[in-house]
Amino acid sequence: MTGDSSSPFDAVFESSGLDPMEAAQRSMRSDLPKRFWSDVSLKRDGVSHQVLLDGRPARTPARHALATRHAPLAEVLKAEWDAVEDRLDPSALPMTRLINVAVDRAGAQRDALLDEVASYAQTDLLCYRAALPHGLAERQRTVWDPYLERLKTHHGIVMALAEGVVHVEQSPEALSALRALADTRAVDAETVTALNMATTLTGSAVLALALTEPGEDGGRAKAIWQAAHVDEDWNRQQWGEDSEASALRAQRWRDFEAAATVLSVTRQP
Repeated sequence: MTGDSSSPFDAVFESSGLDPMEAAQRSMRSDLPKRFWSDVSLKRDGVSHQVLLDGRPARTPARHALATRHAPLAEVLKAEWDAVEDRLDPSALPMTRLINVAVDRAGAQRDALLDEVASYAQTDLLCYRAALPHGLAERQRTVWDPYLERLKTHHGIVMALAEGVVHVEQSPEALSALRALADTRAVDAETVTALNMATTLTGSAVLALALTEPGEDGGRAKAIWQAAHVDEDWNRQQWGEDSEASALRAQRWRDFEAAATVLSVTRQP
């Protein structure tokens, strides 16, 4: 490494964004950069915790320091870079990828990221229910209804439901209130990025916002991840497991887990 940058890795992270499919494809490349550093450490710089590789700041694709205000997240970053073996696989560094986006984009694109969260609510996963088979319909009610009920009880947001793929219009009042809730919960660049990421990975703004509700975690992230896969798990039970789909789901879980970790760190007790 020359200077104070990690330029050999820029091409790896530059276009990986938050897309788990692209990350999975990149992880199969044979030309991934080799690990060149021996030591990973953290440095406190004002309110931020920077990742250092052999004493030099690691950099985001936009050449900013790879850093976060939250000490627990910095420890996750350090652990990811410590765990790199021979070659750098970006799919194995989900927190790094998330923080890259938070540092490079979330500040300037905060409103756009929150608008995208609100746009998912227009066709939220939890609002489209199966009529048949009855077992699936009942499973959806059992798992999904508590999230919608909490949204209604605690925030006064009522989401309209539909059966099948027929589009149902959500009220402007509900969408506006949900967008305002997302704005309130997105306390910094990391949480904006994590909330957007959790929404796109689950297909549900309702489930993503459930990660931000006050209280202890208690396995919340895994429960919400399972809620996002009710339909997929039902099909698995009926038709068996597809190895490619399982591998992609495992990668998506790692990205979701990173987002959930960010939101748990900034969540109210």
